[in-house]
Amino acid sequence: MGDINIFVGNTTYIDAEVYQLWLDGRSVTEAVFARQHTGILRKTGATTDMLTYDTLDHYRTFNMLEKILHHPSQMVNQMLLQMPQATQKMLIEKYYEFDYPVVREILGKKLSSKNRKDLDDISDKTNIKLRSCRRQFDNFKRVFKVVEDMEGPMFKNIQALYLVSDKLAKQYAAIVFFANNRFDTGKKRLQYLTVPDFTFCADAMIDNWTAGSVDSKVDIDADFDRDFLQELRDLKILLDRDMGDVHKSLVSAAIQDKMTDKVFADMESNFKGLSRGIVNIAVGMIHSKELRDFFNDVVERVIDPCRQAGWTIENVKTFLEVYVSSCHQIDYFKRQPRLLAVFKRYMDTFKRCTLRMYHS
Repeated sequence: MGDINIFVGNTTYIDAEVYQLWLDGRSVTEAVFARQHTGILRKTGATTDMLTYDTLDHYRTFNMLEKILHHPSQMVNQMLLQMPQATQKMLIEKYYEFDYPVVREILGKKLSSKNRKDLDDISDKTNIKLRSCRRQFDNFKRVFKVVEDMEGPMFKNIQALYLVSDKLAKQYAAIVFFANNRFDTGKKRLQYLTVPDFTFCADAMIDNWTAGSVDSKVDIDADFDRDFLQELRDLKILLDRDMGDVHKSLVSAAIQDKMTDKVFADMESNFKGLSRGIVNIAVGMIHSKELRDFFNDVVERVIDPCRQAGWTIENVKTFLEVYVSSCHQIDYFKRQPRLLAVFKRYMDTFKRCTLRMYHS
């Protein structure tokens, strides 16, 4: 019988590549096959059996760690598996990372047991293993349930509780925000929009439209500022015929030299339609159904008409800026500084979202 060399240590070794295979939902057999294709047997002189046992050992370790990873703050104090802080950080960050195709299918849906059962379809559609889809869905649901009613900036709460990076915490805050407000992202005209598009818009809304944003009384980021949404209804004054004519003339005067003749002519002929779209979206946000349709309405009422008329993103940016700034010259708004502030608060974020979404 040959000599057997045994090394015993108290620091747990984590192979990041095997960990990624486990996170991807690969079975042990699939993981062994994937590792073989890296040339590991040739490089190390190991046998297939040895590689299988090594992979099994890693998988046992990851399965033991999973319950701790559900509560990352416990990772620091756990004594079961000792490892460097950098390794702990890597384990947590990667466990809570997600695949954009999976998030795109989940975004805005209720994180319920019923929707969890639909993950088989999402797995088939995205070609991402069901086990990985379940991990991602359960992570979103776990974070949502913990932070939805917490006071303070949501991404900071997520970062403090789950010890993830700033970038990942902000992405989770956006996903929680979408789940809480049930935005509809599944309509056909919205399919061109990406997860980064939606998370960008969610971040802008959280910063400016929620109960935890500027001038609010309650420091909660997951909910919209209801007082603000109520005040938006007063913007329908812009749809008054006389007010609309004054507004249009001011916008036209300010914008004529900043657009081509073709785009300017289109803006003038379609001003009332665009203005009606912008204002009606604002006025309707107090109602849950209209709020859920926010992204669809922006694309249908503003982006699609501008895109079909050949407007560039700079044309849209210029129009939205002048659309707001010209109201400073309207006597009614001069007498209503509070309403002007509400209008600006709405349009600042509306503009950011519209420009982000203005692509093919």
